[in-house]
Order: sequence, then C-alpha cells, then structure tokens
Amino acid sequence: QETLEYHHGKHHNTYVVNLNNLVPGTEFEGKSLEEIIKTSTGGIFNNAAQIWNHTFYWHCLSPNGGGEPTGALADAITKAFGSFAEFKDAFTKSAIGNFGSSWTWLVKKADGSLAIVNTSNAGCPLTEAGTTPLLTVDL
Repeated sequence: QETLEYHHGKHHNTYVVNLNNLVPGTEFEGKSLEEIIKTSTGGIFNNAAQIWNHTFYWHCLSPNGGGEPTGALADAITKAFGSFAEFKDAFTKSAIGNFGSSWTWLVKKADGSLAIVNTSNAGCPLTEAGTTPLLTVDL
C-alpha cells in the first residue's frame, strides 16, 4: 500500500503538475491526453504519456485480483497464447525481461490479434495506429 501511495502521490502527481505547467499557451491546450500523446514530443509527450500510462495502470489493479477473463477476451487469450495460464507465463516472462523504467502491455492489434509488447520510459501503445491497450504492468 505504501509503495502504491508513494507512486501515485509523488510520481503520477509530478507528471500531472509538469504537464499542467507545460501546456498553457501551446497548441496542446484544451486537447485530450490521447491527442497530446499522438501529436507531441519531448517533455509534453513524456509527461502526458506517463499520466495516461499510470491512469490506465491504476484501472488494471484490483484489491482481490480479477480472476480469469471470460467471454471474448478469454477466447482471444486462448487463441493467442493457448490458455490463460500460458498467457500469464508469457506476460510475466516479458515483464521480467523488460529492463529499467518500463511497461509491459497486453494489446489488441489492428487485425484483432493479441500481443504482449514492452515499452520503455513513457512509451505508450497509443502511438501505434490501431493498437488498443488491454492490460499493463508498471516496472
């Protein structure tokens, strides 16, 4: 709990404060985080993407875990990885091998298939056309 509170209260909050200081008077004023991420570079991109990534991450967490997926997601995971257990193994191995400040994601690609991808620093799947993030872990 302490780690998450520190991470949310310090890291995430710092990105929000930084972006709020960088955006006024720029072409990004009034745009959504998604629009900013897809069209910016440098400090504005880094802070916007870190805000979006962390917000998405918080929504991936559950006090008691989410259990196994059902329906279309379960079917897609089975199709891509063989089983939910095999997905968890592949996702964990990918995350463990992802060095430094980084993210491991489960994404839906433009063709509808699922993939595990790693990004570094503020890397965000939103920058890849047709890619939809489904799950992430912050490393």
